[in-house]
Amino acid sequence: MQLRKVTAASAAVLALALTATACGSDDKDDSGSGGGKKITIGIKIDQPGIGLKTPDGKYTGFDVDVATYVAKELGYDAKDITFKETKSADRETAIERGDVKFIAASYSINDERQQKVDFAGPYLLAHQDILVRADDDSIKSAEDLNSKKLCSVTGSTSAQNVKEKLAPKAQLQEYGGYSECLTGLENKAVDALTTDDSILAGYAAQSEFQGKFKLAGLKMTNENYGIGLKKGDADLKQKINDALKKMVSDGSWDKAVAANFGPANYKNEPAPEIGNVVK
Repeated sequence: MQLRKVTAASAAVLALALTATACGSDDKDDSGSGGGKKITIGIKIDQPGIGLKTPDGKYTGFDVDVATYVAKELGYDAKDITFKETKSADRETAIERGDVKFIAASYSINDERQQKVDFAGPYLLAHQDILVRADDDSIKSAEDLNSKKLCSVTGSTSAQNVKEKLAPKAQLQEYGGYSECLTGLENKAVDALTTDDSILAGYAAQSEFQGKFKLAGLKMTNENYGIGLKKGDADLKQKINDALKKMVSDGSWDKAVAANFGPANYKNEPAPEIGNVVK
């Protein structure tokens, strides 16, 4: 009789544990195939046109649109997605720790990063470019930046690369962020701002800046944006690549480009071929 009581009690505990486990599993995204589960995706939250968290808590930008489309193809509704800020220096760590399922955050594919993570894509070919005032026609090549005031964001290497390799007499002016550079450009405190053309287009497309700036179209480097994921997850990589191909074929890619970069007259490259990283 005593044995039966113990066994019944144990069975009850086991049943409760299984119930708790089943309830908790809805918050995990280990299958990569949806089914009512949740998924956490890494993005930037401070880059207009790319990945931005608005004051009302919404997320906008080309990378956000791409990530949402891919997640839908994996079986996740928009309500199942949690967007998580992943700063440039933290991207590989976030993937390796499993903090995110994948990352879409102006994440350029390069050999060093591919030692730590895998990439699906690329889904956008960007280039390092410069942003100038709309009425300034004095900069038509990188060499024209000599003796010009070039805005450099603290911690960025883009402006330094220009000075070291293309325009050694450029005068670097260091600011705390791109928004400050834009204000300096508008007020003629600086003559140009440099980083990826997609990022520049995103800033220039903001309502308060529309018509004030233009991209020079210099194409100083190739930046192949890919979706970062855990190394060795070939199944997820294939599913994401399939989703990206569908996004291009059904016209959603072009719509996302127009919606996020159109106001800046961004002359984007055509959608890149999946697996083709342009050097």
